[in-house]
Amino acid sequence: MAEGERQPPPDSSEETPPATQNFIIPKKEIHTVPDMGKWKRSQAIEKLVALLNTLDRWIDETPPVDQPSRFGNKAYRTWYAKLDEEAENLVATVVPPQLAAAVPEVAVYLKESVGNSTRIDYGTGHEAAFAAFLCCLCKIGVLRVDDQMAIVFKVFNRYLEVMRKLQKTYRMEPAGSQGVWGLDDFQFLPFIWGSSQLIDHPYLEPRHFVDEKAVNENHKDYMFLECILFITEMKTGPFAEHSNQLWNISAVPSWSKVNQGLIRMYKAECLEKFPVIQHFKFGSLLPIHPVTSG
Repeated sequence: MAEGERQPPPDSSEETPPATQNFIIPKKEIHTVPDMGKWKRSQAIEKLVALLNTLDRWIDETPPVDQPSRFGNKAYRTWYAKLDEEAENLVATVVPPQLAAAVPEVAVYLKESVGNSTRIDYGTGHEAAFAAFLCCLCKIGVLRVDDQMAIVFKVFNRYLEVMRKLQKTYRMEPAGSQGVWGLDDFQFLPFIWGSSQLIDHPYLEPRHFVDEKAVNENHKDYMFLECILFITEMKTGPFAEHSNQLWNISAVPSWSKVNQGLIRMYKAECLEKFPVIQHFKFGSLLPIHPVTSG
């Protein structure tokens, strides 16, 4: 550089770290393939998991009460009242400030997704409300297309864990259960997503999900098998007797056919059933279109 030529001013974008920052020695965090989720998932995914962790913690803080009735522990109502009060604040931690106007509408679906506080029950309609909650977050741009795998296998899976804990802790009744003739007392969507996860699996076939050894060895990696494990933990007796629909499905030759059949079944048994849809809430993000004559 020629003598007397001015040095360029320092780049203002290269700011020094704040003095209060706590520094640490970097270390490896990605030890296994599942750890890639730490790297890949968006901030919104992390915030949703944190939201669900809060609901989980509230269960620990609200133990069941002693009561004569075995089912429907009334402590659930205390837990639900806390969610009812804090739902908008929880959703606000996920939704950016510029979208704050959407928070009250989106929060309704969160509150609807955890069961009914009057009847102390839970079913596929509540599960559908959580799917609607996630759909709303997609529609306002909080969740992105790139998040789709994490939405199911991180967020929805964490939701399932919390719902199972609710069901066990407060002995919730299944809402609208068809008993032995239903797919499951509480859930449906994880069977659809779980079967899609297993399509073209090199060795696990539908017949294996009624094999206790196969389920125990693989349930941590596959959503469908985790559902089966939960059923066997909650019910006694031969699988073919307490879960006849699933037993029949185990005879289907491929996961793709299982998946296609479950999608049709979900539409017929959940989305087109008045007892389920009568409780669903509609708003600007998920509007209902009026029926036109002719």
